[in-house]
Amino acid sequence: MSKARASGRTVGGTRSLSLQAPAVTLLFLWMAVPLAMTLWFSFQRFNLLMPDMTGFAGLENYEYLFTDPALWSAMGTTLVLVGSVLAITVIGGTLLAILFQQEFFGRGVARVLAISPFFVMPTVSALVWKNMMMHPANGVLAWVAELFGLPAVDWFSSLPLTSIIIIVAWQWLPFALLILLTALQSLDDDQVEAARMDGAGPLAVFFYITLPHLKRAISVVIMIEMIFLLTVFAEIFVTTSGGPGLATTNLAYFIYISALLDFDVGMASAGGVVAIILANIVAIFLVRMVAKNLEN
Repeated sequence: MSKARASGRTVGGTRSLSLQAPAVTLLFLWMAVPLAMTLWFSFQRFNLLMPDMTGFAGLENYEYLFTDPALWSAMGTTLVLVGSVLAITVIGGTLLAILFQQEFFGRGVARVLAISPFFVMPTVSALVWKNMMMHPANGVLAWVAELFGLPAVDWFSSLPLTSIIIIVAWQWLPFALLILLTALQSLDDDQVEAARMDGAGPLAVFFYITLPHLKRAISVVIMIEMIFLLTVFAEIFVTTSGGPGLATTNLAYFIYISALLDFDVGMASAGGVVAIILANIVAIFLVRMVAKNLEN
């Protein structure tokens, strides 16, 4: 009987593995082949404008990459962009979640309208902000400034990185709101009422009850957003093209410039390897942080 059970488990396990093998193999190839090609090209001399210059380059691409001031400028821009958007979305999402948790007329419609920007494509969002909101002559912000007798601001020339931060934060704020509002709905109302009966004011309730309750949700928002914000590209491409100068060139756009504008595939591949390492370091740190919060 035990032999039959063991045989059944073996047959069932083998059958399960045989069914999973095609999907696992396809997923492995999907990840491994591009990564292997990126690593291989990063050690090659491969510039499309100079097809005769080929061969093994060793660490030349990496040496040139790390001595290029544009790389460090792009990494600094990336950190500022990611940090600013995270701060705006987490703080704004928390406050909006508390607001939309309250009862008021039209709350359902207001929730739908507040979450809808997350479903707008990045390219469309960038075009709307560029041509309808931030245009120095015909934009909504220019019209508002004119109402108050203030000069119109040419956002993408005078405040380029701030403009990108506003556009990206507008897209990701609804995501933070959705996650935090969902988490807030699981907060025990009896606990809040008991604190209020004990004399706790709104600030005390927020800092000692609401915020600790949202700790896990905030960790999840930070983890997911940071992974995606490291690869922001469409908003920069549509609005500023990385300029003026390198003012809005992040790491993703720097790789694009190296690959498709300078045609230096080896240099771009080296930048891609750096981006992969950076993204994995961030992902490992964030996963551990989320796991720690879940354990607590």
